[in-house]
Amino acid sequence: MSFVLARRAERMNPSVIREILKLTEKPGIVSLAGGLPAPEGFPVEAMRAACERVLRDTPGEALQYAASEGFGPLREWVAAEMGAQGLACEASQVLITTGSQQGLDLAGKLLIDAGSSVAVERPTYLGALQAFAPYEPEVISIEGDDDGPLPDALAAARFVYLLPNFQNPSGRCLSAARRHALADAAQALGLPVVEDNPYGELWFDAAPPPPLAARAPGNTIYLGSFSKVLAPGLRLGYIVAPKAIFPKLLQAKQAADLHTPGFNQRVVHEVVRDGFLREHLPAVRARYRAQRDAMRDALQRHLPAGCRWSVPAGGMFFWLELPEGVDATALLPAAVARGMAYVPGAAFFADHARANTLRLSFVTVPPDDIERGVALLAQTLKENA
Repeated sequence: MSFVLARRAERMNPSVIREILKLTEKPGIVSLAGGLPAPEGFPVEAMRAACERVLRDTPGEALQYAASEGFGPLREWVAAEMGAQGLACEASQVLITTGSQQGLDLAGKLLIDAGSSVAVERPTYLGALQAFAPYEPEVISIEGDDDGPLPDALAAARFVYLLPNFQNPSGRCLSAARRHALADAAQALGLPVVEDNPYGELWFDAAPPPPLAARAPGNTIYLGSFSKVLAPGLRLGYIVAPKAIFPKLLQAKQAADLHTPGFNQRVVHEVVRDGFLREHLPAVRARYRAQRDAMRDALQRHLPAGCRWSVPAGGMFFWLELPEGVDATALLPAAVARGMAYVPGAAFFADHARANTLRLSFVTVPPDDIERGVALLAQTLKENA
């Protein structure tokens, strides 16, 4: 090959989850692997009507190049929503991104030099590790307990990356006290926080506490997403950033893709502007809660002794610890042969991976298939013990 790849390209690897999803395309596989929202929750009719209104009222503007910062009324809507959640900000601090995954890339581009330290939870979101990897950081994991990362374990780094709400993969939600302690400890260290919140609206019984950014707004880059509350195919997210760093994030965004599709932004604003999410999300939460309960009950019925898990209060995932000595990656082919799939947990660790962990997703699978998939997992464990 005549192309000479940059050093950063060597650090790019395919998503383990995307590779596993290819296995689930086989007929008859019960996939508890994919972290995809349920398509039954997509507001198709609201989106259709919004598309018609945008193309009727502002077709030229919607189909033209647009401002890199994002559609002004949508930025204002985001700022108002953040204020309702305790994070006071101005629309001028909101940058609309092409999915919150782009927010991770922009943060990495701005804050990481080769060899600089980035702190993450153990385990953490695999997509963040992928986004940061090309910038060649030294990724360090924060020690934690059942309530999340320990404030006393924070140390000097370029930034710490946290998912406080129904974390992917663990499903854990940080308490208000732990959020306050982490925000205060980070500020005391001069340690910036990148706070990622794609799942916060998917709560089942009570909304999560205010974000860390509400306590330390000048020290936090906050990432949000429309993927889980509307539809991921829109590829629409946002950053709320301190004023001091916003111009550089905007420049990085301009260099990456000029702007997020203006048509999508106008359609989403048309959908959400009059309180649609307050009407729409209760049904999504009820559906996900029922499927969470189905998985909880199936795990209790079928899994053998030595398996551990916690019941998530929201989000999309269960995190399982298998008996010591069981390698979830090595076990996966046997599980697929039996007719089910999961995501091995090792990929979610930046270091010292725990081979006996795995992630199960419950939101795209009906209760009967959840029951069958968990039963097949239990059978695979017993046959390969």
